[in-house]
Formats: sequence, structure tokens, C-alpha cells
Amino acid sequence: MKARIFEIKRFAVHDGDGIRTTVFFKGCPLRCVWCHNPEGLEMKPQLGFYQHKCVHCGACVTACPQNAHTLQGGKHTFDRSKCVGCGKCENACLNGALRLYGKEMTVDELLPLLLADREFYETTGGGVTLSGGECLLYAEFCAELLKRLKEEKIHTAVDTCGFVSKSAIDQVAPYTDVFLYDVKAFDEDAHIRCTGQSNKRILENLQYIDGLGKAIEIRIPYVPQYNQQEIQSIAEFLSKCKHVKKVQVLSYHNYAGSKYDALEMENTLPKQLPSEEEVRTAQACFDVL
Repeated sequence: MKARIFEIKRFAVHDGDGIRTTVFFKGCPLRCVWCHNPEGLEMKPQLGFYQHKCVHCGACVTACPQNAHTLQGGKHTFDRSKCVGCGKCENACLNGALRLYGKEMTVDELLPLLLADREFYETTGGGVTLSGGECLLYAEFCAELLKRLKEEKIHTAVDTCGFVSKSAIDQVAPYTDVFLYDVKAFDEDAHIRCTGQSNKRILENLQYIDGLGKAIEIRIPYVPQYNQQEIQSIAEFLSKCKHVKKVQVLSYHNYAGSKYDALEMENTLPKQLPSEEEVRTAQACFDVL
């Protein structure tokens, strides 16, 4: 059993309590206009080409068995249609200009990497967080990985957008200490505008997890012109949940533009950023829950 991973981030401090290691799984059912991890959207492997890092050494041209890279007149051209995601060019690249997002790994391969920082987890109240993309697209894999982590007495968190089956939730719930749950909007039309999908399943699954008695931390990205009118409605909805331990309003940023360029994906990032006062005002709606 394997899953496709696009990043393993050690010493993460924003993905649950304490110092954590976060595993990012590739593939997501939503298409949030403000997505800051575009490399996690597609299930398939994708090669990122960061042109500003290229030193035109030609190592990738030699390494690529598909002839996807050419170097002519001091210009490096990458033909994405020829790429099969083998990663040989990434391994040959001298300056980090090429990065393959989406490498298949087994639980046995992942576990030693996650246990390496056990001491930091224990001293800071941290642990391991499964994220994405959407990690629960790989529910069976996640359940096995989480089970193995709990056998090692590691604190576990699942970061999910909630647009998944109840079966996926049932598989991981016994081995999950806390769900980090994304809520983008309460109004269905607003949610479709923001993400391309209805939020009915997401809100139903949030209530379902709450009914299971699992600890929940809510994350709400605050994006002007998209969901600033949704905050009060979200607060009213969450006030009825019994196991929401924390609500965090996240200030939208647009730092991911270079990733869209490197992947040759349409950059949908909104230009307007929130002010600190807007975010504080939104957060205040939840601090009284």
C-alpha cells in the first residue's frame, strides 16, 4: 500500500500544538481560489521548474530519458507533455531548479522519518499531522499510518477540508487525537464560488466528527471579497458544536505565486490582502464561543 506525498515538513509549528512533522498528501477535491499549495491539487506527480534557479548546466538534459529538457542558446526549455514524473532530472539538478512533487511512499518508509523527532514531540506537546492536498483521499493508508503512530504513543492530527466520505472519517477517527478542520464559508453559493464545490458534505461531516466526540480545531482562511461576509454565520454554526476546542482565523497571503509559475498552472490567487484589523475583528467573533 502506497500514497503519493509531495512534502514532509519537519519542525512545523502551525499544524497543531507543539513542534510537529507534517506529511502533505497529493490530491484535493476542492479548488480554492486562494490555494497556497497548488502542487497538492492534482493526484499525479508534477515537476516544478523554477527558472530563476537554473544555472544552465545541462545535467537535466542528460538525465531525462524522455528528452523533456532542452538547452539551446543558453535557454532551458521544459516540455511538460513529455514528463513522466520519474524524478531523474530532479536528482541531477545542481541548484534546486527542478522539484518533483508527488513521490510514492509506503507506511514503512514514512514511519522512521516521522519518529526521528520523537524527542521534540514529547518536550513540546507536539506530534505528527497528516495534511495535503487532502490526506483522506488516502484514508486506508492514513489509518494504518496513524495506527502505527499511536502504537508509538505519538500525538496525531488530521488536517482535512471535510469534502470526504464518512467512511474515510471512520477509518482514521480511532487513531486521531484532533481533527484540524477547514471551514471556508457557510453559505453554499459563497462556498461554490470560493472552492468550486458545495459545502453541504463538509458541514455534515463536521457535525458527524463532533458527534463522535473527537477534539476539533477549526481553521478559517480570511480572504477579502470572498468570505468576509461569512464569518458571523460560521460562528453561529460552530456555537452548536460541543467538541470544537479552538477556532483560528488565518490571514490570507499570496506567497505561492512562484509555485503556480513553476508548475505552469493558472494563478488564481486574489490580489487583495486582509488588514491585521480585519483578521482581529473576525477572530473576535470566535473568541467568545
